[in-house]
Amino acid sequence: MRRILLALGAVALALVGAYALGLFDSEPPQVAAGQCASISGSTEAPRFTTLDCGSDQANVKVAKVVEQGPCPVGGATYSTYTADATLCLIPNFVEGSCYGQDQESGLLKVPCGTAQSVKVTKVLGAGAACGEQRAVAYPEPAVTFCLAKGDA
Repeated sequence: MRRILLALGAVALALVGAYALGLFDSEPPQVAAGQCASISGSTEAPRFTTLDCGSDQANVKVAKVVEQGPCPVGGATYSTYTADATLCLIPNFVEGSCYGQDQESGLLKVPCGTAQSVKVTKVLGAGAACGEQRAVAYPEPAVTFCLAKGDA
């Protein structure tokens, strides 16, 4: 599980780095907070595609669109996509689903029981406690994901 959580952080850093190098498509996505998307491709040529949040390929959700300044602080680090505005992105985690690391998309919904997967046991509001499970919390929107090993 530690490897999955480290991979989540690595994906976020790769996305930020890819944009900094100008590797995202030149057209900014026309999205608003609450919409979902797929980030796929290599770090050298990532692709941002808006999708319905119910799609298994929708691996991120737009948490906030920031015209100027950084994404909110005080929780887990957001992945970002910056063009005319900065899109602050969080994982599009679904309670009860499992996720694994994928070279093409970074984070992908997988069957529970898949080796080195992580299971989203609860999706809660801000400040919620996950007990013995790992908590990943974001301030905007105020959400806490409770995670456990998916292959246990």
